[in-house]
Amino acid sequence: MLAGFKSFIMRGNVIDLAVAVVIGAAFATVISALVDGFINPLVAAVFGTVDLDSALVFEVNDAVFSIGMVIGAVINFLLVAAAVYFAIVLPMNRLAERRKAGVEPEPQAPAEDILLLQEIRDLLAARRTV
Repeated sequence: MLAGFKSFIMRGNVIDLAVAVVIGAAFATVISALVDGFINPLVAAVFGTVDLDSALVFEVNDAVFSIGMVIGAVINFLLVAAAVYFAIVLPMNRLAERRKAGVEPEPQAPAEDILLLQEIRDLLAARRTV
């Protein structure tokens, strides 16, 4: 069971996911600063309230509806999506296009000794699971 867990953790996808979570947390901090420093004061100037959570609120039969909270969540989502797109997706797509056109060289294949070490690692891992 522990060997399976170790194999799972050592896969590249898990490491990529961990990096994505860290970058996502960093983007969340930037977006929070943008919302707190720019959007909330703008809302305060327009609606006369501190943030969107308390804007456009109405009550029907003791049920409180907050349209501003929904609008705020949508704005936060769109800001995070735009930041991820323009900071990560768009540059990676441009790099792929440049590589396809031959402007940017492809990354070099691993050296022969690295390939041999990877093959040995895979064979040893296969022996442990049998």
